[in-house]
Amino acid sequence: MSDLQLVTPAREQQPSPEQIFYVLDTNVLLHDPGSILNFEEHHVVIPITVLEELDSLKRGRQAFAADCRQAIRELDRQLGRSGPDVIENGVPIRNLDDSFNGGSLSILMTHAPDDCRLLPANSNDNRILNDVGYLKQRHPDRQVILVSKDITVRLKARGCGIQCQDYHSDQLLSGIEQLHKGYLEFSGTFWDRVEQVETEQRDGHTFHKLHRKIFGKEIYPNQFIVDEAGFLGRVTSIGKEHACLRHIDRERLMEQETWGLRPRDVYQAMALDLLLDPEVHMVSLTGSAGSGKTILALAAAIEQTVPSMMYRRIIVTRSAQGLDEDIGYLPGTEEEKMKPWLGSITDNLEALHWDDENCAGSIDYVLEKVPLLFKSLNYIRGRSFQSSLIIIDECQNLTPHQVKTIVTRAGNGSKVVCLGNLAQIDTPYLNATSSGLTFLTERFKYFEGGGNVLLQGVPRSALACYAEQHL
Repeated sequence: MSDLQLVTPAREQQPSPEQIFYVLDTNVLLHDPGSILNFEEHHVVIPITVLEELDSLKRGRQAFAADCRQAIRELDRQLGRSGPDVIENGVPIRNLDDSFNGGSLSILMTHAPDDCRLLPANSNDNRILNDVGYLKQRHPDRQVILVSKDITVRLKARGCGIQCQDYHSDQLLSGIEQLHKGYLEFSGTFWDRVEQVETEQRDGHTFHKLHRKIFGKEIYPNQFIVDEAGFLGRVTSIGKEHACLRHIDRERLMEQETWGLRPRDVYQAMALDLLLDPEVHMVSLTGSAGSGKTILALAAAIEQTVPSMMYRRIIVTRSAQGLDEDIGYLPGTEEEKMKPWLGSITDNLEALHWDDENCAGSIDYVLEKVPLLFKSLNYIRGRSFQSSLIIIDECQNLTPHQVKTIVTRAGNGSKVVCLGNLAQIDTPYLNATSSGLTFLTERFKYFEGGGNVLLQGVPRSALACYAEQHL
């Protein structure tokens, strides 16, 4: 391979020796098809083995196949009609608005010769590592970093003396403990902290205007304020120096029934307050297994679809390991194929009517009255759902790019509810900080039409609670 040097238009500056070679693994491009745009003034290198893997994965209707095709289209947009020498040396990277970002993109066309291999070339991972090691040998004066979402590849790279790192461009938090919970809890009485307040009655509600310094930290729209004395409020607006709280009758909220369901604790009550608010268009609920995420969302969805007819239909989807590969081989329609993967929905629908005289009849009534549609993630792309309540279960297994793809399907009069447990991520290459659910929660915390609640405890049963804590 010839020396990698940036070939740029005359108006562009030549690269400095400090320009880093970032070599991208296949999983990075699948995780974020636009990842090559996020390395600023540095040099992005795509090994030929990565292109071969993309080519083998691009076919089909699976979610990762669509991401693969998008990554290939972005590479084609960048490389354009450049000749082989230019592609190998480096093509200036263009942003989405066609401006240059100062970086460059090249394809590593040649493999490491036999005498330069660090590992046996018996797998694609090893071939990529060998090629990165060879690139490092050819350019000892330049920093070469392998970027991969695969922990095993990064461990191998460290063993071979190759500098490596995870892809962090879409990770907004360094630790999951920093994730916005959706509420602030105060010991004692919240009002002991308040020196000055302006209170007014409006539209049957009580609103308190308070100075922002009282809260002790940054606050966000639709965030709840809770104290040990029983006060419950919700942030309705935030100014430069002041914030407005809507006072909520805690006892009344705890007694409120939603399709026969009553909240078991204040966290579930806060979640229902957001789910039933027509002004809140995006709700994310996180929490451990059995904390009530799905049953709360389902009860609120039916309540707003059958009696009030606020939404025309309920659309339920989820991410599940094996779903992309197996759905095509299950018998029946799309809805019938999805049902095995959406057992949590039907289980909770049964739980809502467990005490009815005829549980099966009640469920049939709901399914007859409510247009409850089960949709595969593979068939959501390109669609637009109007006046729909969209429930995305197991959202922790989605990448940020996939979350964006789904949420942008919501049309006029629609509401999106994302559910997930960040302690149960099954998708390879994802963790709690890189999950699409974490990304969504952090991105939407400033949105006036959004809210989230971290549910506490395991109300499912004493057994489930003990298992969550001790297993």
